[in-house]
Amino acid sequence: MKQNICILGATGSIGTSTLDVIRQHEERFSVFAVAAHSNVERMVQICHQFQPARVVMGTESACEQVKNQCLGMDIEFTYGIEAMSNIAADPQVDQVMAAIMGFAGLAPTLAAIRTGKRILLANKESLVTAGSLFMQEVEKHGAVLLPIDSEHNAIYQCLPQFTEGARGEMLHHVEKVLLTASGGPFRELSKREMSHVTPEQACKHPNWSMGRKISVDSASLMNKGLELIEACWLFDVEPKDIEVVIHPQSIVHSMVSYKDGSVLAQMGNPDMRTPIAYGMAWPERITADVAPLDLMAIAQLDFFAPDYERFPNLSLAADAWYAGGSAMASLNAANEIAVDAFLKGQIGFLDIAEINSQVLEQSEIYSVTGLDVVFEADKIARKAANDLVKHKVYL
Repeated sequence: MKQNICILGATGSIGTSTLDVIRQHEERFSVFAVAAHSNVERMVQICHQFQPARVVMGTESACEQVKNQCLGMDIEFTYGIEAMSNIAADPQVDQVMAAIMGFAGLAPTLAAIRTGKRILLANKESLVTAGSLFMQEVEKHGAVLLPIDSEHNAIYQCLPQFTEGARGEMLHHVEKVLLTASGGPFRELSKREMSHVTPEQACKHPNWSMGRKISVDSASLMNKGLELIEACWLFDVEPKDIEVVIHPQSIVHSMVSYKDGSVLAQMGNPDMRTPIAYGMAWPERITADVAPLDLMAIAQLDFFAPDYERFPNLSLAADAWYAGGSAMASLNAANEIAVDAFLKGQIGFLDIAEINSQVLEQSEIYSVTGLDVVFEADKIARKAANDLVKHKVYL
């Protein structure tokens, strides 16, 4: 039987790649529901190409525009976060691709988990901000949580016992998780040089085609910091068990070092269709129209340690994890505000980490007993970050 797919974030890069995999395997998968924030043009194209049963947009205006361009189609159109949560929890949905960028993906992803579905997690902020709550709900409702970020997907593939459900027991055999990072476009720049970079330069990732926010996060290594936190929740480890490795070619997506001296690595050309296809078909493997890896053509693979002084966001992420509770939500919120301010030209690139550091330092930490705690921590941190952007007292 066909698997009905709900794609949260259908118009973004992950959503587009997911639709491409589905297009290659129409006998196995069907687009049942899609959601996006405001990209009307792309959503109209999706409606005409895939004719989903349900469509949700972020705003009423965007919803009406899409609806008016899809007259006569048998599609239910709605808008808002609650509607996104509803399609994620729809009993007709088998798998949910959780690819809404940022904090906005939190509630819909949790709604899908609570219905025991297969969750293809491409929204790292969900685990970063409410990791303890998410993992509790995954276990409680029997959901299958498969990471789609290329690094976490690689780690998952390198932990065969883990994928068979031996959580915790298998980790006794692991020495260290090796989380790779491309290093972004500024990996060779000094702090002085980075103080003058522009948003356009920060958004030119050397290996991946991504949205502007995640591209800036990659340039500041905050994306790797968030992935470090995500890995801690996914694989039941601590930051001390994870070694970040700069690997400019992005061919080795991550590795696992075992206590017997073995290191297992997952390799492949940098194309998100590979981890997406893996998640959708797991435990099987299907084609994804990705070119096979030609090691002779690559010739050389480089690995070196990150510079925590030039890229302090990595340390801040580890600090937030050890602080626990709402600290990770506060850091994530501060970073979203700081990155937005940088993209608007209101602050410099290095100011992002300064704002993140100050907000994390001044934030009160609460135990995450429910989403209300996460929402409140997020709200307070955003205000604090906005105040720092406005008054520039961090300089």
